[in-house]
Amino acid sequence: MTYQPQQIGGGRNMFGDFAPKLAELTDDVLFADVWNRPELPARDRSLITVAVLTAGGNTEQLGFHLGRAIENGVTREELIEAITHVTLYAGWPKGMAAMGVAKRLFTESK
Repeated sequence: MTYQPQQIGGGRNMFGDFAPKLAELTDDVLFADVWNRPELPARDRSLITVAVLTAGGNTEQLGFHLGRAIENGVTREELIEAITHVTLYAGWPKGMAAMGVAKRLFTESK
């Protein structure tokens, strides 16, 4: 098995004082457990997450997960291709909105 970076959530930093249970579930279940299961590498989980967020039109979370995908070894080109692919299945407005998030993130971080 190849090296996989430990996935750590930021729920407690974001919502620990406001919504402690949601913060706990985010950090301890979603990230500490699910994201770190060995059955799928973090790279694949990132691609799946970007696809699901794009398909659902959930652009508020997309910026974070695009960055996480890059950290997990997914290239910008692969992410652009994944969003393009999902657009044809999930709907043009959702895909265009997701690509807008990607463009902002990728052009600002150059």
